[in-house]
Order: sequence, then C-alpha cells, then structure tokens
Amino acid sequence: MRLIRVGSAALNQTPLDWDNNASNICNAINEARENKIGLLCLPELSITGYGCEDAFFAPETRRMARQILWELLPHTKGIATTFGLPIMHNSLLFNACAFVVDGNVVGIVPKQQLAGNGLHYEPRWFKAWQEGVTDVLQLKNQSIPFGDLVFQLGDIRVGFEICEDAWASQRPAAHLANRNVDLILNTSASHFAFSKHKTRKQLVTESSRAFGVGYVYSNLVGNEAGRAIYDGGTLIAANGKLIAAGPRFVFTQHKITQAVLDIDDIRTAKAQLASRQFISTPKNDIIHIDFDIPQSITESNPLNEATWENDAYLHEEEFSRAIALGLYDYARKSRSQGFIVSLSGGADSTAVACLAYLMIDFALQHNCVNEVCKQLGIEPPSVLTDSPTTALTSHILTTAYQATQNSSDETRLAAKAIADCIGAIHYEFDIDPIVKQYTEMIEGGIKRQLNWAKDDIALQNIQARVRAPGVWMLANIENKLLLATSNRSEAAVGYATMDGDTCGGISPIAGINKVFLRNWLVWLEKHGPCDIGPIKAVKAVNRLTPTAELRPVEKHQTDEADLMPYEILDAIENEAIGRKKAPKETLAALLPQYPDYEQLLPTWISRFYTLWCRNQWKRERYAPSFHVDDKNLDPKTWCRFPILSGGYKREINELLACVAN
Repeated sequence: MRLIRVGSAALNQTPLDWDNNASNICNAINEARENKIGLLCLPELSITGYGCEDAFFAPETRRMARQILWELLPHTKGIATTFGLPIMHNSLLFNACAFVVDGNVVGIVPKQQLAGNGLHYEPRWFKAWQEGVTDVLQLKNQSIPFGDLVFQLGDIRVGFEICEDAWASQRPAAHLANRNVDLILNTSASHFAFSKHKTRKQLVTESSRAFGVGYVYSNLVGNEAGRAIYDGGTLIAANGKLIAAGPRFVFTQHKITQAVLDIDDIRTAKAQLASRQFISTPKNDIIHIDFDIPQSITESNPLNEATWENDAYLHEEEFSRAIALGLYDYARKSRSQGFIVSLSGGADSTAVACLAYLMIDFALQHNCVNEVCKQLGIEPPSVLTDSPTTALTSHILTTAYQATQNSSDETRLAAKAIADCIGAIHYEFDIDPIVKQYTEMIEGGIKRQLNWAKDDIALQNIQARVRAPGVWMLANIENKLLLATSNRSEAAVGYATMDGDTCGGISPIAGINKVFLRNWLVWLEKHGPCDIGPIKAVKAVNRLTPTAELRPVEKHQTDEADLMPYEILDAIENEAIGRKKAPKETLAALLPQYPDYEQLLPTWISRFYTLWCRNQWKRERYAPSFHVDDKNLDPKTWCRFPILSGGYKREINELLACVAN
C-alpha cells in the first residue's frame, strides 16, 4: 500500500483583507502540518478573496497578491499546498492557482472554464485558459511554469480543476485522467444554495470513480463579500466513494478535513476503467518536483456528517444556519455591535429577529463567544450565565414595536412575546402623533383633507416610513446594523414601502419567499434546529393572519386580500421569472395545479406581471440580500430586468383575450 494523508481547507476570507486572509491560510497550513498532512488544498482566490469585483483590474490588487504569496512561502516548508490569486500574463488576467511545494512556487495553473451566470461574473475580469497550452511566467526574477500543467511529486502525479472547471461539460478532469494523474485538487469558491451540497457530493464522488483519481475539494466558508454565503463542506473521495466530508456553516476562520488515501488502490481501480485512453504527455507539461508526499500509517477514514444533514427538514436547517452565518460575518466584518429589528409582530420581522437569536446560539456552539464579546466591548464572564444565548442577545439584538392607531393588541403582544423569549432589548413606541403631523402638514399644503377612498397608498405608506427614522436612530446610537424585513414574495410585486420596511443595511430574508418563511416559522415553533430546539413563543405569530396593519381596523386588511394567496404568487413568480414564461404559458402551467382558482388565475397572473414591471426600481434599491437559492430576485446578483419596460401589456392582453374566448 502507498498511503498518503491529504487535506482540504475551508477558509473564511474577505476581499482585499490581506492580513486576515494570510493569517487564515497560515493557520490552516500549520494545523495541516501538525496533523501530518502532506498535501493541502485551499479555496479559490484564497489570497485576494473571491469577491473583489472590479478591484481585480487594479494593479495594486495583483501586486499585493504576489507580495502575500511570497510572504507565505516560508510557511510551506515540508508541505505541498495551493494558493489562489489573479495573475496577469501577456496583458490578460487569469484566475489562477499557484502550486507551492516545500517553500517554492513550482507552477501556476489558470482556470479554463469561467463562471458567468447568476452570482458569478468571472468573464468580466478574467480570460479562460486553453486546454493543453503551457507557457512560462516571470515572477520575482524566476521563470515559473504557467498553464495546463500536471505535477509529479516523487511517484505521485497531481492535476487541478478550479471550481467551475468541474461543473462544465468540457472539464479538465478528462484530459488530466488521460495524462495519468493520481490526484485532482479542486480549489473552489462555491456559494450556498438549497440542496447544492448534495450535488457537490455526487460530483466529487463520481469524478473520483469516472476518472480513476483521488479527488480533493476545497471551498470558502462564511459571508465573504456581503451577499453570497459559502457553506464550506470540503470533500475527499476516491474510487467512487466519499472518504471524508467537512462540516458546513462553521463560524471559525478555517476548518481542515483530512483523509488517508491509498494510491495503489486508486491506480488499481483506474487500470480497470474500460473508457480510459492513453495519451503521451509532452515532457514540458509535467513538472517534476523533488518532493515526496510523506507516507502515512494505515488509518480508517470515518465519514461523520452532522445529524441535521440527513434530517427530514434539511432546507429549514440549511436556511437557519446559512442566514445565521451570513449575519454573523456581516456584523463582524462591518464592525457592527449587533442588530436592530423593527419587530411588528408579523412573520417577516419575527423571522429576522429569530435568525439573529439563532446566530448567537450557533456562535456559542462554535466557541466564538470571545470574538463576539470582544466586538461588543464586554467581558465574557459577565455574560455567560445559565442562559448564555439570551444573555448575549440582550447585548446584540434590539427590537422596537412601533404602533399607530391601526395596530392591534395581538401584534403588540406577539412582538413582546418574541422579544422576551429570545432575550432582546425591546421598546414600544407610539408613532401615531408623528404620522398625524405629516398628514396635517401635507393637508395644509395641498389645501384638502386626505381620505382612504382617494389617498389609500399615501396614508398606508406614511405609517411605514415614519417607523424608519426611529430604528435608524437606535442603530446609530448603539452602533448596530438595521435589518430590513421584506421577503422575496413582496419584492416580486413591490408590496413594500420604500424607505419604510425596506430600510436597513442588509436584507436577510429578501431571497426567500413568504410560503417558505411561514412554514419555517411553524417548524421553528415545533422543532427548531438540531442542538437548539424550538422557539415556542413563535406560536403567537403563527396564529395570526399576515397583515400590514396600515389601514383602519374596520377594513380588515390582509396581505393576501391585497395581492393574492402567497402560494399562488410564488408559483407565478417561479413560472414568470424563474422559467421566463409568458403570461399565457404561466396560466397553462398553473391551471392543472390550481383548478379551484380557474376563474381568478388570469387576474392574478396579469396583476403579477404588471406589478413586477412597475416595481423593478424598488428591487434595485433594496439593501443587499443573502443568496439562498438560485431564484433570487436581486438585480445585482441574479435577476436582471429593465427599470423601464413595456410592462407586458401586449402579452397580458393576449392572455385576457385567450381566457375570454
């Protein structure tokens, strides 16, 4: 047996945060060395951070990345590892991976397949490298091999894929397998989306089988640049079997996953592949390195995945952990001392407040309390009581219920119940006098009284807008981050008040629809995340019908009466925006699913398309939202649409004419 110990790291990097990124890399390498790991795979663009955007074009970014690379070299003695950074070559910019062995840069491999959809705009900055092409790069007066390379470390041959390379149809792995590599290192920055990790595991496992290699996959973890959340989940596979899987959504700055691979066993399996071809590899494509990956003792590789990974409520668990980690990193990296939530007693603001509470609990579970307390400027011993989560919540989370004459006792009591249960500092403010002041001021200016028959939207919106200055003031006083509370269903049709409930520095739930949120709150009341349990006070919110409480009580306002059932709204959004269907096609798709609404569907579909077009400007102004699935409506990361358009007028007329006939 030829046994070697390999490792894969999840790193929590920040764009352009040179010292932080270098420190995380050094800590990961040191831990790997302590664990006798001979070969370590780090994530994509680990030196700069993945989300540098147009800063990749800046010469200073590239200069500093090269400087950090050289500073890191002494830390790699006795180990082989990867460093991701942008490289300029022949006046073209490449997303590249430097392979460093025992203190020396032995070669640099550029990415061949660029991610250019959804969150990713790599073709804006980088060029794709051509398969089979090699060159030489001059760095620090050294000639360094550059291009589609494989590396021979003693008797073991290593090749690379960089994130999107593995997801493309023309992936490098096939070419690498025919060049007889034993190991493929995949240095990735793969964002979180629901159920995506299952696909990753299948990809990594099947790659190891199909190409006859050991496959080592790394990833970022955390909220790197503000919108995308990375879940980590490092993976190591061989011979079609997943050998090791790292934890996801960790709050620590790095996490190492390791495994012992049997190179002889990998080669035996490769020899039996009927599809394998022999290709004579040019000598200049193979970089021979005088370094042997250390032998390892025989050791089992237990695959210990978290219990919740196989839970029936996987999406609820993933959502809780992803948003909690996103909030934690956003607060930490923005140097905020906590959060402010305008807690209305409704589903959306309750979800946001509870997610902040879960963030604190997860941070405690990951032993991050010292870092949290340091940012708060408090001593940990003064906080850690029999209920450390609620004790910390009183420092981190402030909520405010802001009532008008149209607010109900039910929502006021529900908001208080939630705040008391999770330990938030809670205020109740009467904003009705301010609403009346604005109303009277405008009435005096326009020389008439406002009334609900003629001025419905204006009278609703002023209440929502008046709530914003007070919570912004609290945020300023307490150096906390105001969290917006609008969801994706509302964003789709503009059912939100600009400069009201859309106010905030980050919009944690703008990427998730109302149906999911309501179901999640029921789950939170009855089950809750593994190792945390339920938040039973949510029952006070779950029993209420969603309402903005902006019209007089006698008008019995509800969200779904204003719009349509949320289930229908979300189904229309999926067809119209997710699948890019025309109004007639959307109707055809939904009629079999909702036969009881046959008469109402055309009206609701027309309403959706009209409101969607009318409210693109609102979506452009939303606070940054977290990306949790590949249906996001954020125009800066996923779903682009013109602010001004024809509004689907002709298409809607065709729909109505079709129904009339």
